[in-house]
Amino acid sequence: MSNDVLLRANELRTHFELRKYGFLKAGEVRAVDGVSFTIRRGEAVAIVGESGCGKSTLARTILGLYEPTGGSIVFDDEDISSFDRAKIAWYRRRVGYVQQDPYAALPPFMDVRRLLLEPLIVNGIRNRAEQQERIVRSMHEIKLTPPESFLEKFPHQLSGGQQQRVVIARAKILDPQLIVADEPVSMLDASVRVEVLQLLRQLQIDHGLALLYITHDLSTVRYFCERAFVMYGAHIVEQAPVDQLLSAPQHPYTRALVAAIPDPDAANATRFRSVPHGEPPSLANPPSGCRFHPRCPHTIEGLCRDHEPPYFTTAPDRRVACWLYGESS
Repeated sequence: MSNDVLLRANELRTHFELRKYGFLKAGEVRAVDGVSFTIRRGEAVAIVGESGCGKSTLARTILGLYEPTGGSIVFDDEDISSFDRAKIAWYRRRVGYVQQDPYAALPPFMDVRRLLLEPLIVNGIRNRAEQQERIVRSMHEIKLTPPESFLEKFPHQLSGGQQQRVVIARAKILDPQLIVADEPVSMLDASVRVEVLQLLRQLQIDHGLALLYITHDLSTVRYFCERAFVMYGAHIVEQAPVDQLLSAPQHPYTRALVAAIPDPDAANATRFRSVPHGEPPSLANPPSGCRFHPRCPHTIEGLCRDHEPPYFTTAPDRRVACWLYGESS
């Protein structure tokens, strides 16, 4: 693996069995179905897509919370997809997790001090002076100061934004190399979303962290990430640097996502924007061929419905899974 690549997912699959009457197999849900991508050291990347496309399952598979059905995950030259217990313990110390719902992520019977102490104890850091130093440093980094005003508080005594800051501090306290943030601001008031995203970005820059940002909101990706992967129907359909993805989206689905970004210019309120009709595909019974073809305005007869498109490289660091680009190549 290249020295600048921290994590590589290769043909990753996570499928779940469907059962009838509790014991009869009735099919499977292909939540992640052949996903490949890389995250470079110190890089912020986004996985973007509608609800139900498989992006949160992908995040939990990367975290080691779900065992992949197929494919591999290589982190810092170590293949962790075999789920050897010792290897997973090594891996989880190096990967932090920021959950979507901060209140659900924080045990209500623990105060902030105990919430930050717990990962240190679990990972064998028992020196009290080091524990205290890490806790106080983390509180300053997330800007909950002075620390003594917050360490004795329980989650219900904090605002939503403060709760999410504690979740971020807990994810960062072991000095990981990668943080996975799954919709980290979707449960917060609009007034504090930018603050929390700016905090995550600053921590990422200051400590040279890699960051995997899971979101359905392309408007936040613009200020937050270097590259983006667009996910649809358990597949990644486009990969590109963020500025290129937003200024010149290539896949028809990506174009629809970009067109749906709220525009503060009042003059655009009456401008018609083409949004595809229909619903996202069922991951238990996905359509044949390209999974976007039932909603695509550019379907090619005899091709899109019957044949799954490969990835076509359209520019350096740009790939798109669409037959429109195969015709011209």
